[in-house]
Amino acid sequence: MSQSKPDTCDLGRITCSLRGSVVAGSWQTCMLKYTAGFSGIDDTGSLKIVTRYATDSGIPQFDDPAAPNYTTVVASNGAHLQLRYDVKDFRRPWGRTIHLKVLQGYLRKGDVITLTIGDTSGGSSGWRMQTFAEDTFELKTLVDRYATYVYEELPKSPTFKVVAGKPVRLVAVAPSQAIPGKKIPVRWKLEDVWGNPVGRSRRMSHSGLPESIHRIKVTDEVTGLWAETNPVYVSADAVPRYWADLHGQSEETIGTNSIERYFRFARDSAFVDACGHQGNDFQITDAFWQTINDTTARFNQPGKFVTFPGWEWSGNTALGGDRNVFFKEEGGAIGRSSRALVEPTESAGSCCPAVENLFDRMEQEQQHCDVMLVPHVGGRYADLARHHAGLEPVVEVHSAWGTFEWVLDDAFSRGYRVGIVANSDGHKGRPGASYPGAGKFGSYGGLTAVLSDTLDRNAVWAAYQQRRVYATTGARILLDVQTAAGHSMGEVVRIGNDESLGLSVTVAGTAPLERVEVRNGMRVLKTLRTYSKSDLTNRIKVLWQGAQVRGRGRQVNWDGSLSLDVARIDAFQTINFWNPEKNCEQLSRQKLRWESVTTGGVAGVILDLNRLSGSLHVETSQRSLNSDISKLGVRGRSYSAGGIGKQISACRLPPAGGARDISTTVRIDPKDLCQGDNPIYICVVQEDGHMAWSSPIYAVM
Repeated sequence: MSQSKPDTCDLGRITCSLRGSVVAGSWQTCMLKYTAGFSGIDDTGSLKIVTRYATDSGIPQFDDPAAPNYTTVVASNGAHLQLRYDVKDFRRPWGRTIHLKVLQGYLRKGDVITLTIGDTSGGSSGWRMQTFAEDTFELKTLVDRYATYVYEELPKSPTFKVVAGKPVRLVAVAPSQAIPGKKIPVRWKLEDVWGNPVGRSRRMSHSGLPESIHRIKVTDEVTGLWAETNPVYVSADAVPRYWADLHGQSEETIGTNSIERYFRFARDSAFVDACGHQGNDFQITDAFWQTINDTTARFNQPGKFVTFPGWEWSGNTALGGDRNVFFKEEGGAIGRSSRALVEPTESAGSCCPAVENLFDRMEQEQQHCDVMLVPHVGGRYADLARHHAGLEPVVEVHSAWGTFEWVLDDAFSRGYRVGIVANSDGHKGRPGASYPGAGKFGSYGGLTAVLSDTLDRNAVWAAYQQRRVYATTGARILLDVQTAAGHSMGEVVRIGNDESLGLSVTVAGTAPLERVEVRNGMRVLKTLRTYSKSDLTNRIKVLWQGAQVRGRGRQVNWDGSLSLDVARIDAFQTINFWNPEKNCEQLSRQKLRWESVTTGGVAGVILDLNRLSGSLHVETSQRSLNSDISKLGVRGRSYSAGGIGKQISACRLPPAGGARDISTTVRIDPKDLCQGDNPIYICVVQEDGHMAWSSPIYAVM
């Protein structure tokens, strides 16, 4: 009697208790059952359950049954199993790995391993699901059958969909400029607590407004949620501006969701006017580079939505550091920093291992197409000691990775003439509205305001080249700066040795303005406020800020508490507490406690006190602050904590609901200028922590 031929390629199969749709950020129990195939798993063989590096799902732990993300494993045949977790234990972008080792014994065909992520039997709340929506959240499964540490991927791994939760806020966006009396289109959406759009975005048309700065109120009749739009400058002479996020990734590299959905989100959910795609070059095959070009060509719609093809040169900082590479049109060549994750058969053309090689290659490209490079700070950071003035017209000061004013210092101290931009550098598939979630990203993603007469590639590209752009931390703040002679952002102005410089400054914020700084390089020349010392009240602002280092380990833990000995807290609000899992809790009328991180930007609290008396004591994991409350003023007190701009500070504020607009003239004295270039620009700081930076006017003496 003949026997059937054994299926030696049978790797086994795996099932998952989670199916269909799972709410982002929810607590779940995920039971995975692996049934061994023909070869079983030998003694010291293992399984890997791997998720994308971009996910911010709760980190599995194996020691405390009552704590979140408790994970257990059992074998049906009693084999002794060992669990460990590693954030990078498989090939990028599949990094986050539960490693399950058969420590004693072995598995035969049909034996079952049951892995429970979020085991609640001991009191754990379960496994916290990732905070952002994804079409196919995959638990990629690999098996080392022969204990050789050679892993084979199962033909089919479990997948399910991560969807938005219940709406908690409304976000409304209007054009930043409008003609008096003309209809104004307004787009709006509902978001859940983690920033995921709930349902479809919507449109309405406002009948029109008279000349001034306005904000339009939008209400959702079903939920009762409401919001005001960004400020709209209604004027026949308004300088047109459009909003761009040119920097982010999709799942084809290290991001989330497809490149198709990436651009749809930017256009239809984030309501940005211009968008680019920036995958790490060492992950981009020639086939995907063609897909990028095909996709940007298809989505580009002059007058509606502008796209630019590009890629991120991802060289190590020692070789020059991260640069975004953009082409004005499709068809440009890719010059990778390496082929770390692509085969030579998938990637024709030579590499550009150092940034100087990239400069040379892009100079050659400029002979037949327009090229722009943008130095920035991501996992790696750009070394601005190496700079190409003809290719690098702007630098990125802010992204979801954090705020990096030291980049400006690097540029200005070397005499570079650069504009200032911000983007998201998001990995969560939400360009233009990039909430940081629960992972290591510490900030809301940035936006760039583009001062362009029209919305098309030529006009937007020209604005970047001419530095007619400015950066924000994601808020659509209106900012205009002009000299008395009519020169604006990005221009070069020559002045005499004894000549002062007059500036006209207009700001319309999305929240009350705390201060507007006039800077020459990194030096603050003047501080403009909408209030004076006599306007100060019982409102106290406590801030912590900065980064540990320039590179990947920049995150700073500011867990701490605040206490008062006489005054009492009537109310408080948080600043840049983007992660709902790290919150601020009121323990009593005189004490707060919080969990907080910064990655270069700021976070903090604003207190409403019943009176100004007694002492304020702040204790954090970095350093403490003690102050007599009555002695705090407009400028307050600040204390350095080392690192990169790490400090803690406290000051007094005017009444809540203060002025959001300022329009004034400033005269810069010749003594505040030096021989050569003077990068004169504006930095806006709002009470809510959002900021904006104009590109400099370069005054040359």
